[in-house]
Amino acid sequence: MASGNEIIVSGNPKGVFLEGTVDGTPKPGTVMQINAATEPVGGRHDWTAFNATADGDRRLVAVLLPDSLQGKDASAAYVDGDRCFLYVPSAGEEINILADDTGTPAFAIGGLLIVDDGTGKVHATTGTPESEPFLVLETVSAISADTLIHCMYTGQ
Repeated sequence: MASGNEIIVSGNPKGVFLEGTVDGTPKPGTVMQINAATEPVGGRHDWTAFNATADGDRRLVAVLLPDSLQGKDASAAYVDGDRCFLYVPSAGEEINILADDTGTPAFAIGGLLIVDDGTGKVHATTGTPESEPFLVLETVSAISADTLIHCMYTGQ
């Protein structure tokens, strides 16, 4: 499903790399946000899975990267309290993003995805979201839990 086995697919990425502490046990490819009202430790913020007021709310898109310093790959979940690594992509960059497998997920090339409130995973656009940050770059007929999908960041 994904393009390769990394989260960042684009060569020579132009986005911003961040570090922090992870809250919970998310997997790489999850969209994260700074844990509200939590003071930084050692100058690094605490990051939790995207948790706005609704799916598709406009927020900073910071994608969790694998903990390569510990030899972990994109399939290895973080442990609560671990040092974490994130990437804020630039518009047009290709990225493998973690998709939500609820319902009957299928994606067509050119489809838009929104971030799920509470999980930080993406799914097909529903309702009237504020943000549709990912454009699907592969045909996906069905997925299982925690599947990475090859997408382009739209910057929206």
